[in-house]
Amino acid sequence: MLAGMAGKTKAAVAGVTGLVGRGLPVLLAERGFSVTGISRAGTGDVPGVDCWQRPDALDLSGHQAVINLAGEPVNQRWTEERKKRFRESRVAYTGKLVAAIGRLPEGERPEVLVNASAVGYYGNRGDEFLAESAGPGDGYLADLCKDWEAAALGAEKFGVRVVMVRIGLVLGKEGGAYRQLRGIFRLGIGGRLGDGRQWMPWIHVDDLRRGIVHAVISRTIHGPVNGTAPTPERNADFTKKFAAAVHRPAFLPVPGFALKLAFGEFAQALLDSSRAVPSALVADGFVFRFGALEDALADLAE
Repeated sequence: MLAGMAGKTKAAVAGVTGLVGRGLPVLLAERGFSVTGISRAGTGDVPGVDCWQRPDALDLSGHQAVINLAGEPVNQRWTEERKKRFRESRVAYTGKLVAAIGRLPEGERPEVLVNASAVGYYGNRGDEFLAESAGPGDGYLADLCKDWEAAALGAEKFGVRVVMVRIGLVLGKEGGAYRQLRGIFRLGIGGRLGDGRQWMPWIHVDDLRRGIVHAVISRTIHGPVNGTAPTPERNADFTKKFAAAVHRPAFLPVPGFALKLAFGEFAQALLDSSRAVPSALVADGFVFRFGALEDALADLAE
């Protein structure tokens, strides 16, 4: 176990100021890690971060683990300029982290790199069950994720165990999709997207953070890992359960053409079906606290 090594174990976290990242330092500290936060400003107000670095001046010596969650949010209209930022903040940024690892002497390199990816890797797959062994899909997001993961896998040539966490819809009360959806439903204007039959892989933010720490600590897990709850929901069922949790109706469906008018190319990502299941985490002994959507929503509504 990494945290069982003599002395203080160090982990570096890129994207530590984001929804998922800002909860990791405290969890890592509980496992014996001292945490270095990596942010563009070289500082932040995240609890549990012991020191800070800027991404343009990385020194990963002395770190046994690196976690990379950096990436420009894709839940916005996709312009060519934004697509460029999506790629730079994922593929190019990951490449810089891997290069920083490669510059270290062989005996001083991290043991593990846990790198974010997304269920967009699978594309639009209908009702197909998608364990990590499933191949990539088609489309812009699938291609972006393939290149993102390929950049992370570059660390393997330096003797680093690499884990790519294909993250689904993250639900956390601090922000992100849950806060946006809660606001929409409380206005009484929530409803299914398109025909509502598309599968939505989701995960409670606490389980995702715990799953990432599990991937750091584990000696056996490697390669792609679905960062999703074990019970994906069809969009129509998801919206009904979400509406019930916030005590509002879900009667206003949004047709596909309206989504495309509002969001352009990004609308397709909202309509794609991805029935991703966390086979790798479960096989490695990870236990979800929020395996059912109703339990996750009840916790977030408190």
